[in-house]
Amino acid sequence: MTSRRALVVRGGWDGHKPVEATELFLPFLRDNGFDVTVSETNDVYADADLMAATDLIVQSVTMSEISREAFAGLRDAVRAGTGLAGWHGGIADSYRKESDYLHLIGGQFATHPSKAPEECGAGESDNFLPYTVEMTELGRTHEITTGIADFSLDTEQYWVLHDDLIDVLATTTHPVQPYHPWHRPVTSPAVWTRHWGDGRIFVATPGHSPEVLADPNVRTIVERGMLWAARTA
Repeated sequence: MTSRRALVVRGGWDGHKPVEATELFLPFLRDNGFDVTVSETNDVYADADLMAATDLIVQSVTMSEISREAFAGLRDAVRAGTGLAGWHGGIADSYRKESDYLHLIGGQFATHPSKAPEECGAGESDNFLPYTVEMTELGRTHEITTGIADFSLDTEQYWVLHDDLIDVLATTTHPVQPYHPWHRPVTSPAVWTRHWGDGRIFVATPGHSPEVLADPNVRTIVERGMLWAARTA
């Protein structure tokens, strides 16, 4: 049986621990028959031969930049059938200056609301809030999320700007608070998939840290999402 190939691309802002986070999933990928290559730079996307031979890209690159050549390689590979998967800022907050990347992914991090001002102390936990990830009707039957009930986390709750071409498997709702300027609850996608040409894209917004990724619900969703996204033919 021929092994499939996975390319793990990591880097960008170190606050999301891209090395430690991706290392959590390397044994899973290998156990599921992938030969895994790890790259510390997205320049690898410009390698046309490597990309053509890659069945799954797992990206963990928050913010950062991407060259036109590298982005074209990523875009063309996905369109041709290479799967793309990731979590949190490593996929939903990558390459902010590249509008075509945002178009590819279908959803972009906008903010993560904070606690009340009097509870904030200028640390990353200022943005850790208790919230619920709620399955959609599609999510209750989709192979990525089937059997997973709504669950709670205490971490960054992503507010995502998105288009209508994503298939939303789970959502999270930002409540109205007196210290925030919005006037009604806002629901954002928390887990989604997207078909792009012959390729599949999977995004989960939970995953701020390895500890969040170790949550059984989050880890199961990410693992299933990677397998779903991988090239099928």
